[in-house]
Amino acid sequence: MERIWAEWEIPEIVRDVLDSSPNITRITDRKDIFSMSTGGGKDIFDVAYDVRGRGRVVEATVAKCKNGVSINYAESYMRRRDPDCLVVGDEQETDKAQFRQLFDIDFEDVRSETFDWLKKQRLALMPFMIGGRQTGYHGILLAPDNAGFFIGGLADLQGISDDDKIGEKFSPNAIIYLAPTFRHTHFKGKQVVVHNRIEGLHEVFSYNLYPGPSAKKGVYGVLLHIGEREKWLTLHASTVQVVTPYDNVTTIMHEGASGGGKSEMLEYPHREADGRLLLGVNKMSCERAYIGLPQGCSLSPVTDDMALALPKFREDSK
Repeated sequence: MERIWAEWEIPEIVRDVLDSSPNITRITDRKDIFSMSTGGGKDIFDVAYDVRGRGRVVEATVAKCKNGVSINYAESYMRRRDPDCLVVGDEQETDKAQFRQLFDIDFEDVRSETFDWLKKQRLALMPFMIGGRQTGYHGILLAPDNAGFFIGGLADLQGISDDDKIGEKFSPNAIIYLAPTFRHTHFKGKQVVVHNRIEGLHEVFSYNLYPGPSAKKGVYGVLLHIGEREKWLTLHASTVQVVTPYDNVTTIMHEGASGGGKSEMLEYPHREADGRLLLGVNKMSCERAYIGLPQGCSLSPVTDDMALALPKFREDSK
């Protein structure tokens, strides 16, 4: 493909990766991602890699469905985010675990090895939005082109950047590099995502195929860093606008840890078959307490999991 990245403001080593790859596919459309994630439209597609010392390793199986794709990870450990997978590769201030402390080697060596591995891969290149289309922040994903389901997860979570935003002088705020084999060759099978902050760029090295630590929480970390520099907040929160039957409007934000019920705040209450609401069950007597509520409030979800408090959103001091 045309070297659209020739004038981009990216590290020279990244430009070298793009120039050296045997094939680059530019992702501009969600339909392209669906085809890529199924290996060109196959009913069943194995996402597999040759791993040094192990041979061919199937990381995940993609099944084509009527309404999209279904992904099954070969290892049960890979079916959820490891809460301890975030590592910081640079020497800047942080309260997270640093790469050198955990692995007793300099991350720069692993970073160079990652680029060497990417140079040999058929790659997908996708400019994406960081935190949605309203922020104005852009990133790039560099991933093996057989990891279409991961690419699709990032595209759905953040949004593909519009072509008119990607000019010759494009300067991304962040780059995500996907290198799944390093989970086996360097990290004993564990999920590891390394944040590496260099001048003018936030690098995220995703060494596993589960999108949670990088496409979701990884971008959350990027937004936290940008906001810290620019004096605004990214909140781990859900937000909902509640309109009562009497047209009173209340907006509620719930900030808290994963599993704390943030997403459930956006849901309508679950009713019994007769329309009543079950308040609870007495564990001793098995007596069930109900309440009748003919008309509830209407809910308008605003954010789920991440809420941005950008300065341009403000109408007053709040």
